[in-house]
Amino acid sequence: MSAIMASRSSTLKGLVRSVLQSAPRYSSSCRSCVGSPGAWRKFSVYAPSQQVRNFASNPNPVRKVKRSDILTGDVLRDVEVEANEKVQQKKQLFVAQNVAPIEEVIDSDPAFQSPDFFQVHNLFTVRELFDARVHLGHKVGSLHPNMMDFVFGSRFDSVIFDLDKTAFHLRQALNFTAHIAYRKGIIMFVTRSPHAINLVEQTAIECGEYAHCREWHTHIMTNSENKFGGITRLPDLVIFLSTLDSVLAVHRAVHDANKMLIPTVAIVDSNSDPNLITYPVPGNDDTLCAVQFYCKMFKEAILRGKQKRRNMEDQLQNKQQIENSES
Repeated sequence: MSAIMASRSSTLKGLVRSVLQSAPRYSSSCRSCVGSPGAWRKFSVYAPSQQVRNFASNPNPVRKVKRSDILTGDVLRDVEVEANEKVQQKKQLFVAQNVAPIEEVIDSDPAFQSPDFFQVHNLFTVRELFDARVHLGHKVGSLHPNMMDFVFGSRFDSVIFDLDKTAFHLRQALNFTAHIAYRKGIIMFVTRSPHAINLVEQTAIECGEYAHCREWHTHIMTNSENKFGGITRLPDLVIFLSTLDSVLAVHRAVHDANKMLIPTVAIVDSNSDPNLITYPVPGNDDTLCAVQFYCKMFKEAILRGKQKRRNMEDQLQNKQQIENSES
């Protein structure tokens, strides 16, 4: 048995010796290994082809740069710098100059001295909310978990809103809307309800603001410069008469307004998420009489804010005239 094992071992040693003798000791692509004891362990027994040797000698081939390429790159860079300078110059036109600190503005403006400077709490009562059917929500099965705090109960498997909480949030939304109009802000009404499109557009026209009731393209706010071909002023407030674009999908303008840090006021039904809105107003957003009531309230708040602004400007102008006449 030992004789058999010895013969096999000698045969295996002879085979290994013949392979090592026939293999190249070094490669032409790596001459640093010549003469090293273990050089044969670093290379394959197969001789590399000419293509492999060329690649090994130049593993990262670089295209030779021409003079014309350098000049073209310089021209493109100059054009890009010039375009950026023009954009910055246009943006400077929209930057307010000589802006006073916020503390001075609050102390000098009477609109900040009163919690209800525009008297929006007199615009409606809880009884008017009930008559406009604001308390009616969707089925209990479609209730959004974040709307539980605004629900009074259910009747005939339909959600009933707590109108006291609705009145509180609606007065907050109207007060904020009046302040935006008082500051000469741009207000945009948004809805996708087919039965309310004409009403919302007419309301926007009557109060001198804007409305968007058609299909929403997300680049209207997020990429307005390329959309409209120049620097465009975005709205300062977006009023949603309904936060849904369809039965289940949230209106894309809600997300775009959040991306652009634009405050939002919205009528939030029982199947919607109020966390996406700056000033949510829990209530029915489907019934036409409820939408008419909302449009009437927002229109009155905007007109009150603009009227207060005109009164303040008239008082300031009269004061300046008196000072000039005395001097």
